[in-house]
Amino acid sequence: MNTHLVIYISNTEPKKQLITTITTGKLFPELASLKGAIFSDITINTFIEKEIQHQQYDVKTSTKNSLQNSSEGERKRALLNHILTGKIPDYLILDNPFDCLDIDTQSKINQLITDISFKTRIIQIATRKRDFLPFINTIYTIENDSLTPYTKNEQESSNYFVKALPKPYKIEYDGFKTLISLRNLNLSYNETPILNNVSWDIKPNEFWQLIGPNGSGKSTILSLISGDNPKGFMQNMTLFDMKKGSGESVWDIKKHIGFYSSEMLRGFKRKDSIESMIVSGFLDSIGLYKYPTEVQLKIAREWIALLNMTALKDKSFHYLSNGHKRLVLIARAMVKHPPLLILDEPTNGLDDQDAKIFSELINKIAKESSTSIIYVSHRKEDYITPDFIYQLIPSSTGSKGEILKN
Repeated sequence: MNTHLVIYISNTEPKKQLITTITTGKLFPELASLKGAIFSDITINTFIEKEIQHQQYDVKTSTKNSLQNSSEGERKRALLNHILTGKIPDYLILDNPFDCLDIDTQSKINQLITDISFKTRIIQIATRKRDFLPFINTIYTIENDSLTPYTKNEQESSNYFVKALPKPYKIEYDGFKTLISLRNLNLSYNETPILNNVSWDIKPNEFWQLIGPNGSGKSTILSLISGDNPKGFMQNMTLFDMKKGSGESVWDIKKHIGFYSSEMLRGFKRKDSIESMIVSGFLDSIGLYKYPTEVQLKIAREWIALLNMTALKDKSFHYLSNGHKRLVLIARAMVKHPPLLILDEPTNGLDDQDAKIFSELINKIAKESSTSIIYVSHRKEDYITPDFIYQLIPSSTGSKGEILKN
């Protein structure tokens, strides 16, 4: 019988170092002579580097795309298939295997892992307790670079954000009765139906979650709402009182929207300070190219105080953990109190503590501002509390939309 185990860590732990201590036998000496495999974003990124640098395509996706041009979900499915093709490894290291996957795909991967667990030792590295594999009862944490048995220690919400949400210095956008009106959308790509007769209204001060499996059209709807999808000109849509195709520019639409995606973290390479990052939200730029007004600085510093980062305001944005970077980017998106805030898979890659803190900020924005929120996620976050849920249900004729009770 294989001894399976979970190592439960926070994102402050050096994950690459942990994986190395496992594969070299330092943590588990019995593994040193065995053949192992690593199911991790670290592995995926290594294969992507080979694609870019050497045009070497070792891992095949179901759509025949390169890993670089595939979604996170496609990449994970492709890597697991690659690992399980040929000789099954003696042990398998699983690093957060369920991020970016819809419920159905999570269930299938869970079953695959369960099946191979009869022959292969499973070592799961998890940052979320909800992801613990059900057949594993041995759970450790890391303390002083050593494994320590995990003891359940549930804590109530910490009320991390004590101060009130900063107010806008002026209401730039007001008077909308309906922010987004989608009417009977029908959309296809290369003759493949994506949306089928989808209608959806979003009014001011509403908090929505948009759900649906991979490929159901969530990203398509977001691209239509943000004005990025040229197919929107052929649809019956009204965005911020502008009928689509009435002469509006993409900027006319985007100025009403604050946007955050976990993918955005890859795009911020500059070494701007935390304060500069937040102030740049007034200018819709990455970095500061002109000096902000005193009022803009005052509001940015109020956001920094809300985030409990006043002592860090002059530090580089890259100094922060991924969880705290997300808080800064949300503040950057919210400094002008846009009518609509879009959050695309915002908790991907967060550990339990950071997910709880992030959720508290989103709930606070929903409660203390008039900004409407569209929160897109494959999975329900226990601490995020939307008022309404819009579900996309795939079919051979394209996804239909349905409003669910929360």
